Amino acid sequence: MAQHSQHTSQNRRLAPYRISFQWFFSLLILLLPWGHLNNISLLRLDIPHLSLQIFGATLRIEELYLFLFFSLALTLFFLLTTLVFGRVWCGWACPQTTLSDIAEWAAHKLKIKTSGTQLQGTLGRKIILHSLFLFLALLVGSNLLWYFIDPRQYFTQLVSGNLPPAAMMTLLIISTIVYLDMAFLRRLVCREFCPYGRLQTVLVDAGTLVLRLPESEAPRCIECNACVRICPMEIDIRQGYQIECINCGRCLDTCRKVMDKRQQPGLIGYYFGLEDEGWRALLNPRTLLLALGLCGMLVLLFFAVQSRPEASLKVALSHQVASRRTTDGTQISFFNAWIHNRTTAVNEYVLSAESSTQEETLELKGPTSAILLNAGQNRKVDFVLVSSFTGKESRVTFVLTTKDGQQLDSNEVLITPDQSR
Repeated sequence: MAQHSQHTSQNRRLAPYRISFQWFFSLLILLLPWGHLNNISLLRLDIPHLSLQIFGATLRIEELYLFLFFSLALTLFFLLTTLVFGRVWCGWACPQTTLSDIAEWAAHKLKIKTSGTQLQGTLGRKIILHSLFLFLALLVGSNLLWYFIDPRQYFTQLVSGNLPPAAMMTLLIISTIVYLDMAFLRRLVCREFCPYGRLQTVLVDAGTLVLRLPESEAPRCIECNACVRICPMEIDIRQGYQIECINCGRCLDTCRKVMDKRQQPGLIGYYFGLEDEGWRALLNPRTLLLALGLCGMLVLLFFAVQSRPEASLKVALSHQVASRRTTDGTQISFFNAWIHNRTTAVNEYVLSAESSTQEETLELKGPTSAILLNAGQNRKVDFVLVSSFTGKESRVTFVLTTKDGQQLDSNEVLITPDQSR
């Protein structure tokens, strides 16, 4: 009984875990643009407002250095993950693999035979299958646009015919590419065109996770060829490590199924490296260096986010109204200010001005007090600066504070006797 239990544990199938992860990851990609935190999208690039919305925070274009840090950290994570886990991404999470799996599953349900890039079946069934491909292609194209346009706004514009031309063109191009991929290419993309597979040849390391049949297990192979028939990439795992392998584990499952009937554990498994060193194979210079770089970048990103002010202020002279001097000797200058609430809460701000000279008096006219901004909101404020005329240029510092007087940001502007610049 104990031996049978051990064989059952060793021959546990991985397909349910892989399929569940594929569904989870695919639904995450589809639903992420729909989610909001503090009325801000979980992830969206807002091109009209030159900002990035990410997990309830809004990064303006002047803050995109934070996005650069995040991108570098993500790149290092990608490289480290590839170095450690090989092409597990391809077999367990890649949208291309998921689309190919759906295409083959749908073809099987419709009793259409898939042979390489060919679909063999009756015309009616093939029309149904191609209609499904077209629907999924449009869904993928729309999903991409949701990361730039709010999904609710997207559907409203699409139905009314007001979708921007660039968005419509993107939808048509992406949908066409995905449709052709599902209808005619599928696994051929992974074998011949995917750049990630070529990148893996450079990143493969002594400790990289691979799916293989160890030489020590080869004598137990009964030459049933089940692993060859089930492989979506049409390779023979018994011939050793091959870059075309996407680490999906289908050969592992089918081998375990066959060997389970003989009350024996499966022959194929996941191993770190080709030398049977186990997890110790990960302790190599390249892996450790990438891990150290990733940790350093995450620390830098954390401190960069924590040290940024809660709000930002940008002040510029109005280009619509020129500065002027009145008959009583005061000078009037017209300004535009942009205030950005970077927090996830509603806040109230006050805008004030300070002169570089004691003899000059300043007065602000306009909505410069009790400025209420929602979480992540960027608001334009138009105001007038009334200053005493001193006959010489002076520097004025505009200060943004909370309603409690805490200074958040400031801008300095040069004021001349007859104009501002």
